[in-house]
Amino acid sequence: MLTIGQLADYAGVTIKAIRHYHERGLLTEPDRDSSGYRRYTAEDAITLVKIRTLAHAGVPLARIRDLLDADPETLTSAIAEIDQDLEDRIARLGRTRDQLAQLRGGDRLFVSPEVADYLDDLRDLGVSERQVHLERDGWILLQTASPEDTSLWIAEKRELMTDPEFRALYLDHDAAYDWSPDDPRLLGLADRTRNWFTNHHSRSETRPVQNPAIARLAAQSQPGASSPAWDRLAQLVTG
Repeated sequence: MLTIGQLADYAGVTIKAIRHYHERGLLTEPDRDSSGYRRYTAEDAITLVKIRTLAHAGVPLARIRDLLDADPETLTSAIAEIDQDLEDRIARLGRTRDQLAQLRGGDRLFVSPEVADYLDDLRDLGVSERQVHLERDGWILLQTASPEDTSLWIAEKRELMTDPEFRALYLDHDAAYDWSPDDPRLLGLADRTRNWFTNHHSRSETRPVQNPAIARLAAQSQPGASSPAWDRLAQLVTG
């Protein structure tokens, strides 16, 4: 959980901007904890990064609420309209127009081209859209907090996906999200997972993370980041 100051530092905005987004209804204002502080979650951080990105791209605040979760077709159409409105300010907004011109879909607005390509690969493999969104939101958090680490991680993740055994494990983990925590298949999946990681070592796991608090937030606090079956699977793998 993050304070408003930590959230502002992470997203590269001011506390005043966050409060303004609260007033405009773009970012939900959380309740205060027992100490009187507002505490923000990973979902709040993801939403704030989206708001900041859209605002920096020249999208009026009045339009941002409708575009936060827009499908790629709606987003592309809206970007085209905004681009048309900006044509008379090309000299001052040239960089913004270049950014808008490169947009091809919702994922590419919020993550690097390498991550967007990886997410497209996951869809081609038949990974659930729930899992793709979960990965995307994790990369949004990580690449903003630690872009150098993200470049290393995404290269390694794409290399891992070329391993048939790892790919099968990934797809089975994705499917297991909806299983019952008592499903007997979890035992076999846990054994396969434990064996695979025993025989494979990550090149990046010993590399220090520039922002470990955000890394933990991405791993533990995302909406939909776990399910009863996944919690049981984690117990079996580490038990």
